[in-house]
Amino acid sequence: MSGAHGEGLLRLRVANSRGLGGRAMVEHRPRFTRDYMASRNISHDYDAEIGSESIVMLVAVPVVVNDETRAVLYGGTRGGFSPDGTFMRAAAAVRRDLVREILAADEGDLLGERSQQLDTELHPSVLPGPVLEELRSSHAEVRRIAAETTDPVARARLAALEARLAGIGHDPLPQVDVHLTAREVDVLSQAAIGATNAEIGATFGIAESTVKSYLKTAMGKLESSTRHAAVAAARGRGLIP
Repeated sequence: MSGAHGEGLLRLRVANSRGLGGRAMVEHRPRFTRDYMASRNISHDYDAEIGSESIVMLVAVPVVVNDETRAVLYGGTRGGFSPDGTFMRAAAAVRRDLVREILAADEGDLLGERSQQLDTELHPSVLPGPVLEELRSSHAEVRRIAAETTDPVARARLAALEARLAGIGHDPLPQVDVHLTAREVDVLSQAAIGATNAEIGATFGIAESTVKSYLKTAMGKLESSTRHAAVAAARGRGLIP
């Protein structure tokens, strides 16, 4: 409740599909409105609570674990503001941290050990958090551009750059080699920055079902039961930053 003027939002229960957060819950994707009170795209069940804080812009980011919304992160301002890339990357970083904690709590000691390893990989001591998030976003963007490039020389140069980005601030763990296809790495690189299956499909011009197939194959090769564990395993092998 950082920055709250009163207690109007405390203990507020938000129902599925109701308000901005309710839409984020059922759609499994971030939602925002520049002017909450004037928005025609959401129900206004909670106008009294939102109005008590004079909130204008509101963002709701769902925390989705195994296709189930487990929490919603909110951010708001009392003036007009449109969330930019830096804002949304920061929100995605918090969401990934919370997903990791939920997975560890759900799956007990085994995933607790993985969570500790993942924490080390997600936050190498040599890189500040914002720099690390920018690195991962840049790596995903380079892979997207490479996938669209037909020039073999340009593609080779992009591949070399992508390999350099994947190795920054991270020492690959000495594990058995896993051979992922270029598209499997593409999909994992987008999943690593919080993209949904639909968003990944739109990025690479492939069907959402195809994205799921690539993820499933990569998870099998990496011996991972969830997409988040697959991302962690790929990072451990230096395949993505």
